[in-house]
Amino acid sequence: MEKGFFVRPTVFSEVTQTMTIAKEEIFGPVLVIMPYDTEEEAVAIANDTIYGLAGGVSSGDPARAERVARQLRTGQVDINGGAFNPSAPFGGYKQSGFGRERGKFGLQEFVQTKSLQR
Repeated sequence: MEKGFFVRPTVFSEVTQTMTIAKEEIFGPVLVIMPYDTEEEAVAIANDTIYGLAGGVSSGDPARAERVARQLRTGQVDINGGAFNPSAPFGGYKQSGFGRERGKFGLQEFVQTKSLQR
């Protein structure tokens, strides 16, 4: 872009779990690369944060991608660049929020369940 205000995309490689950039949410065109050796280590790295709004998994094996996605502590996970579904329940885990918006999951925040026994 020749005119306007923008931030150039930035890639940080060889990031470790102890670095601030790995622990804090960064909004902008930023990519953090953290190496791992096993699937279990990748899941541990992804879950080692106080946030959990969204995540993504990329794999040539759809079953493996879904298995990993189910282990992530995030409110939503895109698999292989899956399209955002505006009708799906939306919300995060941990310090990215509690509860859900949309559908029955959104209504449950306003309902208290009561059991009656006779």
